[in-house]
Amino acid sequence: MRRSEGVSWDKPSYLNIGLRELRRRAEEAYDSYSRCELCPWKCGVDRISMEKKGVCRSGAQPLVASYNLHHGEEPPISGERGSGTIFFTNCTLRCVYCQNYPISQLGAGRPYTHRELAEMMLYLQSRGAHNINFVTPTHFVPSILKALVMAVERGFRLPIVYNTSGYERVETLKLLEGVVDIYLPDIKYSSDRMAKKYSRAMNYVENNRKALKEMFRQVGPLKVDGKGVAVRGLLIRHLVLPNDIAGSEESLNFIARELSPEVPISLMSQYFPAYRARKIEELSRPISPEEYERVLEIMDRLGLRRGWIQEYFLL
Repeated sequence: MRRSEGVSWDKPSYLNIGLRELRRRAEEAYDSYSRCELCPWKCGVDRISMEKKGVCRSGAQPLVASYNLHHGEEPPISGERGSGTIFFTNCTLRCVYCQNYPISQLGAGRPYTHRELAEMMLYLQSRGAHNINFVTPTHFVPSILKALVMAVERGFRLPIVYNTSGYERVETLKLLEGVVDIYLPDIKYSSDRMAKKYSRAMNYVENNRKALKEMFRQVGPLKVDGKGVAVRGLLIRHLVLPNDIAGSEESLNFIARELSPEVPISLMSQYFPAYRARKIEELSRPISPEEYERVLEIMDRLGLRRGWIQEYFLL
C-alpha cells in the first residue's frame, strides 16, 4: 500500500464507556441471540437453541478461524508490530468472489468460549499488537461484548477495530458506541441489483450507507498517534471490481458528499476471480490498469486524497 496524504493526529483513547455500562450492553446484546436481528437480514431465529439456522449459520458460541498478528492491513492498522486479528467464521453475505471463502462461506474454524475469546485478546496484547481487529464480527457482536468484559477485567487496554463488509444495522452499531475505536468497513456496491446478484444481499446500499453515517457519527475521520498508528476513526475500503460492477464513482461520491473528504479511503486493486467467480464471465478476470486508474482519477476529482492505494496496477 502507498500512503497518499496524511490523516490527523491525536492521543489514544481506549474504552470510552465504563465497565458497568459494558456489562449492561453485553447482557442486552446476548439476550438478542434468542431472536436474532443483529444484521439487516433480521432472521429472528433463536441462536441459543439452534433449532433453526439463520443466514449466518451460527449459534451463540463464537466461531473463530484464526487469530494472530497481521502485518498486511493498511499501515495505520498494522503499524510496526502488527494488528491482532481475530477472524470469525461465517458471514452475513454470500459474495461469489470472496477471497476468504473457506472461512466466510465454507465454515472453516471452530467454536470457542467467551473466556477463550477474551484470552485471545489478552494473548495478542501480550505479543505487542497495536489493536484487536475483529474480522467479519457482525453476527458475533454479543459474544464480542461478553468477552470484552472478561478481558477488560484482566487488564485489556488496546483499541478495537471493527473490520466489516459494511452490511450492518444501525441498531447493532449503537451497542458498539464507545467500545469500537476504529471502524474499517467496506463500501462494496452502489447498486442493490449488483449486491443481490453477486453477494445475495438485500437492500445493501441503504443499509451500508446508513451504517457508514453512524460509524462516522461515532468516531469521525481516522486519527493516528505520533508513530502513525490508528487510535480512533473511520477508514473505508473499496475493492474495484471488473466491468464497474462495484459502481465505484457513485460510492466515492457518497463518501465525499455525505460523509467527508477527510475520511481516508483504502482503494484496493487486488481483485482476482476467487471462489465461484471464475465461472461468471463478467467476474472471471482481474481488473485492468485502466479500470483502476479511472477510479483513482475519480477520487482525485472528488477531493478524496487521504488514505492508501495499492501499487500493483499503478503505471
